[in-house]
Amino acid sequence: MAIHIALAKGRIHKAVMAYLQESGYAFPTYTANSRKLIFEDSTGTLKVTLVKSPDVAVYVERGAADVGIVGEDVLLEEAPGAGVYEIFDLGIGRCRMAVAAIAGKPVDMTKRITVGTKYPRIARRHFEQNHRSVDIIKLNGSVELAPIVGLADVIVDIVETGNTLKANGLEVVEYFMDFSARMICNPVSFKMKYEDIRRLVDVVKEKDLEA
Repeated sequence: MAIHIALAKGRIHKAVMAYLQESGYAFPTYTANSRKLIFEDSTGTLKVTLVKSPDVAVYVERGAADVGIVGEDVLLEEAPGAGVYEIFDLGIGRCRMAVAAIAGKPVDMTKRITVGTKYPRIARRHFEQNHRSVDIIKLNGSVELAPIVGLADVIVDIVETGNTLKANGLEVVEYFMDFSARMICNPVSFKMKYEDIRRLVDVVKEKDLEA
């Protein structure tokens, strides 16, 4: 029985597809730079659909895909409480969520501050858990600009190397959450295709995917 996988487009899908190919799955029409979005392996065992990260949980929850692979940060921000099972941590796409501010310019975190972020749900939960009063501004890109132009006191964003922060005169105030890519599953598919899904998980577990 074929397993339909929804993969988050970008680094995650390229890493997973490369590994599946190394593991013996042949996708005749797939290349890393292909504009196609749906690929089937030559045996009809796997069907892969490439979607934007926020849509992975939607495809899986609605049954359009049996399994999905997406960053944990996306699940927490875009799909909290989604009706899916989280079944495996792939260990790829590792990153950290951080609070950052202008370097050398301390921010009084005991006062009400303004936070610029692409992740308002995650940011609000972090500050509320630490009993801090904040105003959240949802931004869609270049959050590093917010403190520089006076739009926000700090930002909350994913940090991998920290080079982008340094290039814009910012520094990390605190790291507060680590993320990696997770495999999620539709509950009905988990029951109906349990053995096939278990085999897929076993195949993925055979290799250290960490990147």
